[in-house]
Amino acid sequence: MPQIFHRSTNTIARVTILGAVGIVAVVSVLLAIVFRADYMTDVRVIREQPVPFSHKHHVSGVGIDCRYCHTSVETSSFAGIPSTATCMTCHSEIWTGSPMLEPVRASLRTNEPLRWTRVHDLPDFVYFDHSIHLAKGIGCSTCHGRVDQMPIMWRENSLLMEWCLNCHRQPEQYVRPRSAVFQMDWVAPPNQLEAGRELVQTYHIRKLTDCYTCHR
Repeated sequence: MPQIFHRSTNTIARVTILGAVGIVAVVSVLLAIVFRADYMTDVRVIREQPVPFSHKHHVSGVGIDCRYCHTSVETSSFAGIPSTATCMTCHSEIWTGSPMLEPVRASLRTNEPLRWTRVHDLPDFVYFDHSIHLAKGIGCSTCHGRVDQMPIMWRENSLLMEWCLNCHRQPEQYVRPRSAVFQMDWVAPPNQLEAGRELVQTYHIRKLTDCYTCHR
């Protein structure tokens, strides 16, 4: 019986299969890189706000504590956005005629809240509780970065699931004393792993990696 296919057909088939697998692998790697790029995660992207509020000025310059504006951060899942009245506690006395602060004054006159653009905005299917993280010794700067050095607020970290899981799997690398939770310039000590393991025990920190921990 004569040969139907040329001898090179087997070689072509092998090359085609290997090429298809290679293309799928390359595309997968490229997609992973794209989805982790700052362009997609909004890391260090400046969002337009109704007022160019400077955390650097208010925190580092004036020395205002995080909890003065974010009043519910220790007791609620939501950190809280300061009301116009909170802003006007100071700005009814200082910079009273500043054009930059006219939206704040207008908000007070009309009783209409300022419409801030959220910088750290998790998807609706993700549950996050600020209060429990603070109670367990996770500092503000761990997630939000050095806010006291930001003239305009930006997202310091990607907030992707894998980024969150890094901490949930190895909390000893990130936990700090509760007294230093709001300390922006806190630096992990050389013996962080040893100290972290002790704090994990002291604060009864569990390595929660089940889906329902965040997806409820």
